[in-house]
Amino acid sequence: MTDTTQPLTHVLIIGGHGKVALLLASLLVEQGFHVNAAIRNPDHAADVRATGAIPVVADVEQLDEDALAELISGHDAVVWSAGAGGGNPERTSAVDRDAAIRSMDAAAAAGARRYVMVSYFGARADHGVPEDNPFWHYAEAKAAADDHLRGTDLDWTILGPSKLTLDPPTGEITVVGEASEVGRADVAAVAAHVLRDPTTIGRTIRFNAGDTPIADALAGRS
Repeated sequence: MTDTTQPLTHVLIIGGHGKVALLLASLLVEQGFHVNAAIRNPDHAADVRATGAIPVVADVEQLDEDALAELISGHDAVVWSAGAGGGNPERTSAVDRDAAIRSMDAAAAAGARRYVMVSYFGARADHGVPEDNPFWHYAEAKAAADDHLRGTDLDWTILGPSKLTLDPPTGEITVVGEASEVGRADVAAVAAHVLRDPTTIGRTIRFNAGDTPIADALAGRS
């Protein structure tokens, strides 16, 4: 387990050019974290720098576990916010399942005990997505990656936001009810909060937009 008396200081965001990742990087830098953001495309480096984070060009789909451990070394925490983007079943499996799983094992090898997975609301083995639905490959990949993370001895938290929107941040969510929608800015705020909140370790947190402050919602206060 992470020594919760020692605050996290160095965070690696994998998938650093995603909309949630860029918002998260800005929040973490504002809160005093040293943030590195792994990106595949060097053309995205300027967007990452604009958040205050440091871009690191690394194609996690191609890196083996040893190379990922080298990438993660020196960080206290990893946030997985990468994804293949759908449309290609083989690449979905390669990124959302295989690379994600390698990153977890690499984090353990590198001594980065805190691991936050940005998943989605319906991710589970019995996700219910029909096999002839194009979303099935993503649902399968995320379920496998999340299950692997739960089986590690990392200090993990799995975030399951519902349908993502571009709504402005509210600072409020709900962790009850059926899947609805939630703004990417509030997803980033939840990710930033759980990194500072050891009570979220070992939890899968599914959430929607709501009317309860994030800290209260995650603590079960409504």
